Amino acid sequence: MAIVDAELASLYNDAGTESAPAYERVKNLVVAQINSGRWTEGDQLPSENQLVATLGLSRMTINRALRELATDGLIVRMMGIGTFVAPPKTASPLFEVKNIADEIQRRGHRHRTEVIYVREEQAGAANTVIQDLMRGKVFHSLMVHFEDDTPIQVEDRYVDPNEAPGYLDQDFTVKTPNNYLSEVAPLERGEHIVEAVLGSADECRLLRIKRAEPCLLIRRRTWSARGLVSAARLVHPGSRNRLEGTFTGH
Repeated sequence: MAIVDAELASLYNDAGTESAPAYERVKNLVVAQINSGRWTEGDQLPSENQLVATLGLSRMTINRALRELATDGLIVRMMGIGTFVAPPKTASPLFEVKNIADEIQRRGHRHRTEVIYVREEQAGAANTVIQDLMRGKVFHSLMVHFEDDTPIQVEDRYVDPNEAPGYLDQDFTVKTPNNYLSEVAPLERGEHIVEAVLGSADECRLLRIKRAEPCLLIRRRTWSARGLVSAARLVHPGSRNRLEGTFTGH
């Protein structure tokens, strides 16, 4: 647990200019404590009552600061239990098509895939995302990717059988769809559309999140030299992921 002491009041006085609103200075104080490593992932913050007494501020001011920090994903508030430093969000590449297993392993964690199904369907009965892209039969897979024991992505993918005829025969607990498709239909170009959404009931169940939790949705389409290979819907819990990318000017 983070310790409340006289130093907090001094740090609060240094957290921004005197003209800054009090709640902003409280936010700056908490962010500084986290960034400095004094408060780390899972540490319990002082309670609202403790902060009110230590900093000499109103409960409304403290509550607003903590509420906004929770919205920003820096802290987690648990009713009746306390307020804690949130785990850092994992980063997903925005401009590149990368293998999620490689991303997780580079972070020093363990990747695991839970396959819900891999099957053949008629494109006409499939998701509207592909109705104007694929005709006839398509391969459809649904799986969940885990980082250690935490689900971080639902992958809902449609694949052109002409581009990846062996798709149904793959063991996707050993090799990800991204890896397999990269081998049989090398990427020529890709498209990402990013949205903030609420997951479906099934997606929230698979991700073990509440229906009200915002999610990051990436709609990804990839093409080989011959044509469209796959169209995927990748759903990430907003509290566990962020998207990042770099670009250069011309």
